[in-house]
Amino acid sequence: MDRSGLSRLIPIILVIIVVVVAAAALISLGRTLFGGDSGEPSPTPDANTGKSSLTNTNADRSVRMIVRGPITANETFRSYTITVSPSTRNMTTYTGYVGAEISNDGLDNNVQAYTQFVNALSRAKLMDGSPFSGEEDNTKGICATGFVYEFETRQGSNVVQKLWTSTCKGSRGSLTANLSQVSRLFQVQIPNYSSILSKARIN
Repeated sequence: MDRSGLSRLIPIILVIIVVVVAAAALISLGRTLFGGDSGEPSPTPDANTGKSSLTNTNADRSVRMIVRGPITANETFRSYTITVSPSTRNMTTYTGYVGAEISNDGLDNNVQAYTQFVNALSRAKLMDGSPFSGEEDNTKGICATGFVYEFETRQGSNVVQKLWTSTCKGSRGSLTANLSQVSRLFQVQIPNYSSILSKARIN
């Protein structure tokens, strides 16, 4: 082969090598990003992250009950939250759909008390249900004549897991625990719970 033929062939060979290397790199990257078929089953996520989060007593952990009343006029609509952490207990009541605050009652807490509380919630199977996703988890307009209850495990300002239910038979939600039992455990964390509800006109 003369030199001119060889000089024309070398660039073609180099292009082929570059294309093969690039294709191999893309395949490897695709397997890394999207997971290749290794012949082994993919690991399944924790079936109930909220369950382990519930009994975590680190300082940044908390549990919250959110209660929404019947859907009425803005002036008479009421809701409230009870939030308990290893250092604080808080109950806040609201009026109207934009959540104008009526009252905010805070109390101290300690790790020992919080440990007993969250373990009581765990034994009451608070986080045993499976969370809904998408539209199924949308509680807007649910149980218009009754009360909607949401229960959250939290880390800082982030919700780790949320389960909900209502007092309406057709909207049982994702909570499988006994509503009366778990809501009562939250209520007794606030000694003047009943008087706070009364002042806020929440029946």
